[in-house]
Amino acid sequence: MGRGRVQLKRIENKINRQVTFSKRRSGLLKKANEISVLCDAEVALIVFSTKGKLFEYSTDACMDAILERYERQCCVEEELVGTDQESQGNWSLEHAKLKAKVEVLQRTQRHMMGEDLESFNVKELQNLEHQLDTSLKHIRSKKNQLLYASISELQRKEKALQEQNTILGKKVIYFPQLKKLVALVGYRHMSTKSKRDQGERTRNGAIGSAAAVKPGTKFV
Repeated sequence: MGRGRVQLKRIENKINRQVTFSKRRSGLLKKANEISVLCDAEVALIVFSTKGKLFEYSTDACMDAILERYERQCCVEEELVGTDQESQGNWSLEHAKLKAKVEVLQRTQRHMMGEDLESFNVKELQNLEHQLDTSLKHIRSKKNQLLYASISELQRKEKALQEQNTILGKKVIYFPQLKKLVALVGYRHMSTKSKRDQGERTRNGAIGSAAAVKPGTKFV
């Protein structure tokens, strides 16, 4: 059978307690030295006996340097913890403020919708009515502004379309006249060419007839 777990408790016998302290202290110092050598760690060990006697061990660095480093590290951790706690406190406060604002806005929205008005007196109802009237005025003003802008845009587009229609109308009127003018010019050109060709044929015919008459021929 394996050994059972030994229950740790104070040794009542003074001699046995002193012997155990001496053995365990030596083993603790040995382990501290081993972890320092094997793992290249800085180790500082402080042990006080029952009578207040000091036993210490430190690596190559002196004990004071290791303790100073320990104090700096503790200060840094305390500052980080304090910062985290302060940050958590700030976030909690900010969350509470935002939650209160949301509740106020939700309650105001319900009042604007005519809900949860049982606790209102006449003065509070009049104030709420005044707020609603003011809101309606702003809404109507914004709506009219948008309508006027839309009407102005439509008028601008209508004017542009009218100008385009006027230009197209002028083109439609001008096109038949241009077509007639082109036809007339073409007709005159063809007539002139036809007359010129006829004249050339007449001249050529006359020349041919003159060449056909023999010299000495008398005409009666």
